[in-house]
Amino acid sequence: MTEMTHSTAGPEADPINTHQVKDGLPLVAVSLLKGPIHRNRKPDVWALLDKLQPQVRDHMAVLGLVLVIDEAEGYAYLRSVEVPEGEVSPVPRLMARRSLSFPVSLLLALLRKRLAEFDSSGGGETRLILTQEEIVELVRLFTPETTNETKIVDNVERHLNRVIELGFLRRLDKRASTGGQSPRYEVQRILKAYVDGQWLSEFNERLAEYAARLRDGGEDGRQGDGGHHHG
Repeated sequence: MTEMTHSTAGPEADPINTHQVKDGLPLVAVSLLKGPIHRNRKPDVWALLDKLQPQVRDHMAVLGLVLVIDEAEGYAYLRSVEVPEGEVSPVPRLMARRSLSFPVSLLLALLRKRLAEFDSSGGGETRLILTQEEIVELVRLFTPETTNETKIVDNVERHLNRVIELGFLRRLDKRASTGGQSPRYEVQRILKAYVDGQWLSEFNERLAEYAARLRDGGEDGRQGDGGHHHG
């Protein structure tokens, strides 16, 4: 993951004035505390973040948070400062770790693999958009054969809502405007930071574990996400 660095002011750089710092810092800080910032969805906030990056980093450090920016992918988010094992953080943890249910972990893994395939296809597109039907098909291979179609779709819809809450999917259609068509979702590229390359490299082994767990009736069990926690 590439972290954006703040460039030094040069002849063509816009200087940071006191009004920008006074007015922009709270906006950027609150936006980050609410969730990831995507350049294509909040270009004005992104531009402020670019100008005020040192101030934002200092501000978040006081809260025990680290600012992570991927300029190439166009997103920024906060994570808690890593504390060595056995040590206690001097600052109470602000970003809570959330243990994900097994089916949500599976869905994130499948979406991350699909995103990697999409990027390697070389089509030039940067937005991966999937219909609900396509997502159901991704999950179907890891669903017990005894599960009926209606239950599969209902479960996928419930898990999709959770993934949307986590910020890794964005629904493109309003619920009342699909006209009977399968709803469409955009996979958010910040998923690449959450499910990293090392995790993905072990994907086939993990899928075998997932399939075995489903066969054993563990669909509704609780499981961490392979060492990853949200927040």
